[in-house]
Amino acid sequence: MSIQIKTPADIEGMRVAGRLASEVLDLLTDHIKPGITTQQLDDIARHHILEVQGAISATIGYQPPGYPPFPAAICTSVNHTVCHGIPNDRPLKNGDILNIDCTVIKEGWHGDTSRMYVVGEGSIAAKRLCQFTYEAMWKGIAKVKPGARLGDIGHAIQSFVEPAGFSVVREFCGHGVGRKFHEEPQVLHYGRPGTLEELVPGMVFTIEPMVNAGRREIKELPDGWTIVTKDRSLSAQWEHTIAVTETGYDILTLSAGSPPPPAFITG
Repeated sequence: MSIQIKTPADIEGMRVAGRLASEVLDLLTDHIKPGITTQQLDDIARHHILEVQGAISATIGYQPPGYPPFPAAICTSVNHTVCHGIPNDRPLKNGDILNIDCTVIKEGWHGDTSRMYVVGEGSIAAKRLCQFTYEAMWKGIAKVKPGARLGDIGHAIQSFVEPAGFSVVREFCGHGVGRKFHEEPQVLHYGRPGTLEELVPGMVFTIEPMVNAGRREIKELPDGWTIVTKDRSLSAQWEHTIAVTETGYDILTLSAGSPPPPAFITG
């Protein structure tokens, strides 16, 4: 499958979908406190997407080959869950860390983004992992410009993460996105600079590193979706959808509540 190059009009449609997905995460921020369940968070997100935004959740009923249908409007990955956590009735506890991944479809376009949240008062180590993973995502974003290569993104993330004693999950990666949830190219979060596909204006893809506090090995739980660290170490993930422009990059998943870029991002 070839990489789909988006027109300026396509990208504006994707920006709307991306903003809506990010606004779901804005909405959930004030609800994330000890005692709430991830199922309650999913109920809030589902109502907002369908009834308030007039949009569609891309994940409800999503079923890639070999997977059962995903049952929820958001993925909620707690502590050592790496990704694809299914909302449930377990109350969140003080000190938990939580990734919420939300993909909204509006006018046929997908907006895909995720954030980390610390529930109550998190440990120094947990907060460091969340912040470090956020900065790792931005290290990758900063490499996006015409003429760069996908390997430059992966190398920037890997060379930032591993010297700090963390590890990069390799079985899951970023991906092209547009009218389909997952398109080409695959965007690895590790690799060698100067390798893989060259970036050209109009490419749109996610950068979404999953960083473990311990070893990088993972396993799938029997529900067919939930991925956890084998050593039960904490895991964090952040995600933005990025368009390649004539001069650099454009982030399509921004909203009023989006965290600001790290200090090393200028301009």
